[in-house]
Amino acid sequence: MLKQYKLRNYNFRLVFYVVLLTVIGILVIGSARESVQDKQILGLFLGFIIMVIVSMLDYSVILRFSWLFYFLNIGLLILVKFMGDNTNGSTRWIEIAGIRFQPSELSKIVIILFFAYFFMKSQEQLNTVKILAASFLLAGIPLFLIKEQPDLSTTIVTALLFASLLFIAGLSYKIVIGVLAVSIPSVIIFISLILQPNQKILDDYQYKRIMAWLQPEKYADAVYQQLNSKMAIGSGQLWGKGLYNSEITSVKNGNFISEAQTDFIFAVVGEELGFFGSVVVIALLFFIVLECIWVARKAKDISGRLICCGMASLIGFQGFVNICVATGLMPNTGLTLPFVSYGLTSLVTLFMGIGFVLNVGLQPRKYGMGDT
Repeated sequence: MLKQYKLRNYNFRLVFYVVLLTVIGILVIGSARESVQDKQILGLFLGFIIMVIVSMLDYSVILRFSWLFYFLNIGLLILVKFMGDNTNGSTRWIEIAGIRFQPSELSKIVIILFFAYFFMKSQEQLNTVKILAASFLLAGIPLFLIKEQPDLSTTIVTALLFASLLFIAGLSYKIVIGVLAVSIPSVIIFISLILQPNQKILDDYQYKRIMAWLQPEKYADAVYQQLNSKMAIGSGQLWGKGLYNSEITSVKNGNFISEAQTDFIFAVVGEELGFFGSVVVIALLFFIVLECIWVARKAKDISGRLICCGMASLIGFQGFVNICVATGLMPNTGLTLPFVSYGLTSLVTLFMGIGFVLNVGLQPRKYGMGDT
């Protein structure tokens, strides 16, 4: 499992971007809610250690246990249903041996690893009905269990993650066009149905979030967080009001944004670090995604390429959605900002995923005489 690697192949740029973004997140979290800052610092050290250890393990060997990881993940998601802690109407957390964590966050990494292995083994038959049906069934089980928590936002991001893995694995363009031809009208019909007053498709809080985004004047009680978030970002102007400031005009200091250390951490970034700080955070997320894709280009096999592109998709999708919510471009979803928002499970699992990307980079494709 452990191999001899060349230090020159270790992607220190990716490590630097990830650690720098996490440090910025720790500083902003301390300003948003000082009581949880120490836990996030612990998450950085724990995540960093796990990342280094995972980066030294041969991902090709780890992938042989993909089915075991898959069923363990399903087991944890089922346990959440019966033993999970209920917080604000959602049951997403579970405690085992004194360790409290969120299995849905771990599911994202497991899905990347599992389908990297599954699609590698099924590459020649990927576009057959049998393999496509099996892959949708295997993805559908954890997605259903996550949705039932309920956690629709994580379900959607994980579904997009699966779709990106399927496309990168070599899904036929004919099938892609066919799916788009069916899905676009289906989405229009779905939206028209959920906009009906007595719809039963979405939970009440989910329906209210969407309607608050579409008609903020009618749902002021549900949209106030996004309105305050935009106000906070705008008030930061170019350089921001500064971390840990005590200005009475601060939206954060006035507690106008609940859970500012998680879902709306970008609002704190905008207010206290200004436009400049916001651009730095977005740029670091962009560079991390680019580095993952760059490693994927040099991967020795399809499974390594899928791991890297899967992590790029996860960080890219989740970061994009979180920032869109904070700036009012999307309905409130409850997704965290990768490496920046508070959350030990999210932070450690992301570092674990980066560890796998680093290991893929340590085993680059060997070019022959005729290769370029």
